[in-house]
Amino acid sequence: MTTTITYDRLADLAGTDLGHTGYRTVTQDQVDLFADATDDHQWIHVDPERAKTGPFGAPIAHGFLTLSLAVPFWTELLEVKGVTTKVNYGLDKVRFPAPVVVGARVRMRATVVEVVEVRGGYQIAVDQTIEIAGGTKPAVVARGLYRFYA
Repeated sequence: MTTTITYDRLADLAGTDLGHTGYRTVTQDQVDLFADATDDHQWIHVDPERAKTGPFGAPIAHGFLTLSLAVPFWTELLEVKGVTTKVNYGLDKVRFPAPVVVGARVRMRATVVEVVEVRGGYQIAVDQTIEIAGGTKPAVVARGLYRFYA
């Protein structure tokens, strides 16, 4: 469910649990495209046959591919009306506790932990966890920093 808020109420978001997104399935095509984009063709990602005998028993998504899914997940969690510009400002404390096997379903859970005024706008800090369906550990744990300008 999407939280919708207006720019002038953005400061009120501190402490808000935004819930979680729907699941997305990570495909081998996504992994291969990411490998091409980043020039990271390590066999544990792009060679499904060899990966079957590797440490994870199947090909796995790049950690940064999984992290990049935070971008489309955001559209499911938060909509801020009355802004002219939205900027991904950065990340803090990024970790990849568990690999995402190709074919796994992942979703994101997020909580706004802080909202601060910055020159011309607001910055929000959001604790984001990308969860693996049926997994005991998350795939990604990170604090995202986002800026909104009116």
